[in-house]
Amino acid sequence: MLILSAIGLTQKIMTNKFAAAFCLSALLMLPSLATAKISKQIPLYDQSKYAVGFSHFDYVNPQAPKGGRIVLPEYGGFDNFNPFIFKGIATAQVANLSLDSLGIVPADDPYTVYPLLAKAFDMPADKSYIGFILDEHAKFHDGSPVTADDVIFSYNALMEKGQPLYKVYYADVDRVEKVNSREVRFYFKKGTHNRELPLILSQMKIYSAKDWEGRDFSKPELRIPLGSGPYKLEKFEPGRFLIFKRDKNYWAKDLPSRKGFFNFDEVRFDYYQDTTVTLQALFAGSIDVREEYIAKIWVTGYDNHLVNSGKIIKENMAHNNAATLQMFAFNLRKPKFQDRRVRQAIALAFNFDWANDKLFYNQYQRIYSYFTNTGMEAGGLPQGKELSILKKYRHQLPEEIFTTVPANPRHGDFKETRRHLKEAVKLLQQAGYDFVDSKMTNLATGEPLEFEVLSNSANGNTFTRVMLPFIANLAKIGIKLTFRNLEINVFKNRLDNFDFDMAIVSFGVSRLPGNEQAEMWGSAAADIKGSYNMIGIKNPVADDLIKGLISAQNKNDYEAYVRALDRVLLTESYMIPQWFSPYQRVAYHNKFGHPQTSVKAGFQPMTWWDASPSTKDKK
Repeated sequence: MLILSAIGLTQKIMTNKFAAAFCLSALLMLPSLATAKISKQIPLYDQSKYAVGFSHFDYVNPQAPKGGRIVLPEYGGFDNFNPFIFKGIATAQVANLSLDSLGIVPADDPYTVYPLLAKAFDMPADKSYIGFILDEHAKFHDGSPVTADDVIFSYNALMEKGQPLYKVYYADVDRVEKVNSREVRFYFKKGTHNRELPLILSQMKIYSAKDWEGRDFSKPELRIPLGSGPYKLEKFEPGRFLIFKRDKNYWAKDLPSRKGFFNFDEVRFDYYQDTTVTLQALFAGSIDVREEYIAKIWVTGYDNHLVNSGKIIKENMAHNNAATLQMFAFNLRKPKFQDRRVRQAIALAFNFDWANDKLFYNQYQRIYSYFTNTGMEAGGLPQGKELSILKKYRHQLPEEIFTTVPANPRHGDFKETRRHLKEAVKLLQQAGYDFVDSKMTNLATGEPLEFEVLSNSANGNTFTRVMLPFIANLAKIGIKLTFRNLEINVFKNRLDNFDFDMAIVSFGVSRLPGNEQAEMWGSAAADIKGSYNMIGIKNPVADDLIKGLISAQNKNDYEAYVRALDRVLLTESYMIPQWFSPYQRVAYHNKFGHPQTSVKAGFQPMTWWDASPSTKDKK
């Protein structure tokens, strides 16, 4: 299940007045209703961390005081408050803070949905539908109730006018049906075995249907939508700031899934174009908290009186998240990158070990999987269930899938680098290239091998330092690499339209890979502009493996399909993996409290609180 910082996405009560009208004969004619199970949770594999009736999640402080404010940095700009459509440059914060979803998946239990707008869930034994029973207390900020019509409107808006990925996410939904004003059901297509789909549907943000009357959902606009969430957007200036005020009458403030969250009276986001600029903004007091993305700055950039005196705190926050998939992404639509051997050769020239030692102070680990830090990485040689799955496609797969352990090249010293470059030349020669006037040239077309790598300005000069030895290594084997930093919005537009050779991108990865894999690596998404399959992967084996992990009915089969998919994608060298950290590096002014627990929840600013004396006794 994909979280877009983003990205970041039911069940019928048989005693309600509508059901009471059913006679016994009607129930016998509708076995799915007769066997429906009403639940307060949706566990993917029949086990949840929190029991029904739990009081709060373990990574919050349920007694956190309310009050104060927090100022956080954001990057780029915005001309739109709707992050679910293709057009415009949207901010996700309006949806994150002012819109509620049907359910909540907590940071420490990715396999279960807990109640929010839906107070209970309805699913029959044959799992032919998921029903959402809305909380009678759920209301929008104008006091109007959240109804089944609002859920249906939100679903239809995403399917008809939302980003292309929603057609992939919800592809197995046959129809949506209003049972009554507080109940809605999503029926699945016949033969669907998508266990994750109820979880995905539960993450849908719900808009007010009435609020959107006469408006085009697909059109970017800066109209503040009517929400039902913990905050209201009070003030904004496009590209400069957003100011949210806590709704003290928030309908869900006492729900177990909300207790301990959203403690600040005001949350402000200030926009910047460069992450490095926000370091000075932190020291100047313009922002309160800053996540550090650059290892060198974390080690050397905080040696001043503010940090040394304890006025600013530096903290490594352990997380159990899947590693962000940060990579050099090839664009397979370019003829030069369609041969796997060319991609493998280029990857051999990237020297992570040098960058980690000389630039990153050895703070990073190399990404080694599409699912790094999930426990479902393709390690060693395939065996057991994974092997039996892959054997079905043996005639379609490279033999090395079965004989070679996937591993990144190591550059321990210059001798290893030289050996890798020699190996790269051999691969290029096998692919029809050779040196012509010192340039690695396609002998069939006469075109030298050269390409451009795009990054965005939010990365500042970080990648310039990383790219220099990469450029130099490729030059040694006759390949010209040009590196360009683009303004964030221009960069996004280039990627949305597949107008690039290679790009530095990062994908948030779910600890529970599911439907989103089709959007990221599936053939159907490869030709849809704005899709997450910007690489352009069209691999029928990968398509089948994605279907397999989505339809897996037990945990062992599911994990085997994830590993098999990982192994296939890694072997095809569609990207050059970069690096990750098991910690989030956060610096903040020493005026905040945050939960101290054993849960590796990482940086969760909406669980923090203002610890200054003026808010100590507030609730």
